Amino acid sequence: QVQLVESGGDLVQAGGSLRLSCAASGTIFNLNPMGWYRQAPGKERELVAVHTDGGSTNYADSAKGRFTISRGRAKNTVYLQMNSLKPEDTAKYYCNARGLLQDYWGQGTQVTVSS
Repeated sequence: QVQLVESGGDLVQAGGSLRLSCAASGTIFNLNPMGWYRQAPGKERELVAVHTDGGSTNYADSAKGRFTISRGRAKNTVYLQMNSLKPEDTAKYYCNARGLLQDYWGQGTQVTVSS
């Protein structure tokens, strides 16, 4: 079993920055890709960014140019650097990792951006 634990969510003013972290533990084998999703109240969960073991990245249009996803050297961690935050970025952010047989999700970390 794999556990994902996120951290770094906070209340921040518009234009500010946050760095989210996610660490995987447990029976870790070939978690690829790892990424971040978010869900705002009343909306569906949506992709923010993903990062493969090979270094490929993919971003939602809303994240391009402002957010940067990276993996740790141990490959069981993933980070999301968020700059120039906007009120519309307010959501619960979830870490996701794809294993051999299933997807894993963290419990989420709340990001609130005030105007």
